[in-house]
Amino acid sequence: MSLSRSGLLVVLYGIMVGSLFATFPPISSTKQSRLGDGSTSWNKREEAAGDGQYLLGIRRLRRLYCNVGIGFHIQVLPSGKITGVHEENMYSLIEISPVERGVVTLSGVRSGLFVAMSEKGKLYGSGNYNDECKFKESLLANNYNAYESAAHPGMFIALSKTGKTKRGNRVSPAMSVTHFLPRM
Repeated sequence: MSLSRSGLLVVLYGIMVGSLFATFPPISSTKQSRLGDGSTSWNKREEAAGDGQYLLGIRRLRRLYCNVGIGFHIQVLPSGKITGVHEENMYSLIEISPVERGVVTLSGVRSGLFVAMSEKGKLYGSGNYNDECKFKESLLANNYNAYESAAHPGMFIALSKTGKTKRGNRVSPAMSVTHFLPRM
């Protein structure tokens, strides 16, 4: 009697395991799963991961904090002026949007202006998106970020100890005035 009971348990266990695997579609040797529109879902994932396309479109709302002086957040004013402000306000909320691998745009949410850097290293607010609005975002060893102009290599976003912007050609990523912490 105990032999038939153990045999019955093995059969029931086999049915349960078989029903679990029956719900998954079979995987072919070409790693393709056909969708209703004729496209292949696995190939799309591989293309997106390989091209870095998964980064595009992910926008982050942050306040960029620089721990220099008494500590400042970057703010983009409607007049196009960019400064540092100690207390968070509606102009210090920045949208960080990736445009390429490691390259982002920074725009003031309230003012609607892009942060841009001129060829002389001066920061300004731009109403139109252009090459001066692109910045290479790099993670530093102290977990802060540095933002280097993509149009003018070697120039970084920086704030002075009084909260004014510094010219990008007079600073380096080793200086704490170029270290920013994206905060929520």
